[in-house]
Amino acid sequence: MSQDLGQKIYVAGHRGMVGSAIVRDLQAKGFANIITRTHAQLDLTNQQAVKNFFEIEKPDQVYLAAAKVGGIHANNTYPAEFIYQNLMMEANVIHQAFVSGVQKLLFLGSSCIYPRLAPQPMSEAALLTGTLEPTNEPYAIAKIAGIKLCESYNRQYGQSHGIDYRSVMPTNLYGPGDNYHPENSHVIPALIRRFHEAKVSNASEVIIWGTGTPRREFLYVDDMAAASVYVMALDKNTYDQHTQPMQSHINVGFGSDITIAELADAVAKATGFQGHIRFDSSKPDGAPRKWIDSSRLHNLGYRPAITLAQGLQNAYEDFLKNTLLSK
Repeated sequence: MSQDLGQKIYVAGHRGMVGSAIVRDLQAKGFANIITRTHAQLDLTNQQAVKNFFEIEKPDQVYLAAAKVGGIHANNTYPAEFIYQNLMMEANVIHQAFVSGVQKLLFLGSSCIYPRLAPQPMSEAALLTGTLEPTNEPYAIAKIAGIKLCESYNRQYGQSHGIDYRSVMPTNLYGPGDNYHPENSHVIPALIRRFHEAKVSNASEVIIWGTGTPRREFLYVDDMAAASVYVMALDKNTYDQHTQPMQSHINVGFGSDITIAELADAVAKATGFQGHIRFDSSKPDGAPRKWIDSSRLHNLGYRPAITLAQGLQNAYEDFLKNTLLSK
């Protein structure tokens, strides 16, 4: 599991929730040669710009955490942007990493790659076995392509060039650096903002989309970052023993799920909202359940450390800090 702390590591998407957490984890472990670029400095959808970056910087490792992300509303509103931008970023970064001689790369996907009605919990073997959730199908297709890009380069160039490109599939993530936009955010940051605003305005109730019955799994982002660095550090023989050439991705989840109604209660408690919670069943629920099987990761020796209650408290404190700073 030991790694050369002097290696040059490029973290793509370092300003995002996951990318910033990976940078924090790497720094905490002693990695000092971490390179990053903002979107203004490097547009990952621009093939020539990405080519120039890799030719100049020549990183030893790459964490591909850059992505266009959003909740149900955003995915429904901007499907073309979600599939195009994510496909372009993945293709450019993975290919140019190979061309420039990068041997170690970790691609971060999403649990939405699995079929809408996949058996629960969803194992890695469920990939490409059924129809995807329509609300985020373009994003899911792009993430599946990222997995297959890594696998294809491994299959064609693994032995001849010594490359080892891996993929991890996180469940729903939350925590510091999340997007709290009132329309384009995921469920936890959206609920944190809504309950906070309701508390501040002394509202008597909060209305939440859907029935409250769908079940979701949530993982604190620092646990995801630690798992990512852990998987990257695994020796190749160990990784290969737990995966297959055309099913090489590894799920990263918390290990259990809860209903949206239970989540709403937990967020209300974390934010201090004491009013009524009402569900609007005329709005879409999304997939009925999303719980991933993380036994492959657990067998490799990693388990998350942060409970939902603690994670929500940390996330709310981060929201308050960022809200105050932005005023």
